[in-house]
Amino acid sequence: MKSSYRVKLFVAIGVLSVSLMQAGCKPGNKGSGMPQSGASEVSVVTVEPQQVVLTTELPGRTSACLVAEIRPQVNGLIQKRLFTEGSAVRAGQDLYQIDPAPFQAAFNNAKAALVRSEAALPALRLRADRFKQALADKAVSQQDFDDADAALKQADADVLYWKATVETARINLGYAGVISPISGRIGRSNVTDGAIVTAYQPLALATIQQLDPIYVDVPQSSTELLRLRRRLEEGLINRKGTKLNKVKLFLADGIPYPLEGALQFRDVSVDPTTGSVILRMVFPNPDGVLLPGMYVRAVVKEGVNEKAVLIPQQAVSRDPKGNPTALIVDAADKVQQRMLTLDRAIGDQWFVIAGLAAGDRLIVEGMQKVRPGAVVKAVPFDGGLKNKPESEKKAQPAQKSK
Repeated sequence: MKSSYRVKLFVAIGVLSVSLMQAGCKPGNKGSGMPQSGASEVSVVTVEPQQVVLTTELPGRTSACLVAEIRPQVNGLIQKRLFTEGSAVRAGQDLYQIDPAPFQAAFNNAKAALVRSEAALPALRLRADRFKQALADKAVSQQDFDDADAALKQADADVLYWKATVETARINLGYAGVISPISGRIGRSNVTDGAIVTAYQPLALATIQQLDPIYVDVPQSSTELLRLRRRLEEGLINRKGTKLNKVKLFLADGIPYPLEGALQFRDVSVDPTTGSVILRMVFPNPDGVLLPGMYVRAVVKEGVNEKAVLIPQQAVSRDPKGNPTALIVDAADKVQQRMLTLDRAIGDQWFVIAGLAAGDRLIVEGMQKVRPGAVVKAVPFDGGLKNKPESEKKAQPAQKSK
C-alpha cells in the first residue's frame, strides 16, 4: 500500500510541474519571469546608385620633355668651359670654346683661293668670246676655240668649288664655339679645359634637359586595358567630358603634387617582357620640383559610372571559399544572402558590379546574430553609406572577386 501511494504521489507532482511550465511559457503569463522571444534588431542602409568617376592609381617615373647630349662637331682642344654646372641655359648660349685657330686659317686659305680663281675668270671669258668671233671668220681653228671654252668652264667650276670650300671652312669655324641647341637645365661637364675632343665622339660633353613641362611615363597592364575597353563597349562606363583627361600626381613621400597634368597618349605596342603599355602624361613644372627619374604615382581617370553601387566594406563578408557575400532584408523583413561581384575599393567602400540592386536594404551591423531566413527588425544605420555629391573619388584597384 505504501509503495502504491508513493507512485501516485510522484505522478501527481510530475503532472503539476508540466502544467506550471506550460503556463509559464504562455505570452500572456506576466508572472512567469521568463524572457519573451522577439526579432533581432539589425542596422541597414538602402542601396542607392550614384555617379562615380572611376580612377586607377599607377606607379611611374618622370622623364625630361627634351634631352640634348652636347657633342663637338669638329676636332680640337677645349679652351674654356663657359657655363656653370647645374644651371639653367638658353638656346644659343655658348657652352664650350674649342681652339678656333686652325679653322680660322682654313677659312682664310679657302677665301684667298676663291679670290684667285675669280680674278682669272674675266680674262678667260674675254678670250673665249674672241675665239668665238674668230672662228666665225675662219681666223682660228675649231680646236683653239674648244680649248678656250673648256678653260672658261673650268674656271667657273673652280670658282664654285672654292665658294663651297669657303662655306665649309666658315661652318667649321662656327663649330669651334659649342652652343646649346635647347633651353633647359645642364648637368655636370664630362671634360675640362685643355681636353682634346673629336667630332661626334661617343662621350657627350654635357647633357641638357628641359624640365618644364615634364613627362610622366607609367605602365598599365594590357589586361586592365582590355577590361577598360570592354566596359566602355558594354556601356558600364563612359568617357564623356574633357576633364577625364586630367591626371593627378603623388610624389614618392605621399604628398600630392599641386598641379594637374594631362594624359597625352597611350603607346601603340605592348612590352613583351612586362605585358604592359606605357601611358605618357605631361605636367607643368615651373618650380622644378619634378626631376627626371623620380618615382611618382599617377591617378588616371578611367571613366564615369552613372549607376555605381557603393556599399560599406563592413557589410561584406566571405564564405568558406573566399567569395564575397552580403545579407539584405527583404520586404517581409526576412534575411536573405546575396553573392556579390566586387570591382574595387573606393575609400572605405566596395564598388559592387553584381549582386545588389537599387532599393535593397543591406545589413551593416548585426550580421553575426542573424541567419538567412530569420525575421529581423531593420533600423537605419546612422554611420552608414552617405551618398556624397562629389563626382570624384580616389579608387584603389583590387583584384576582381566573384
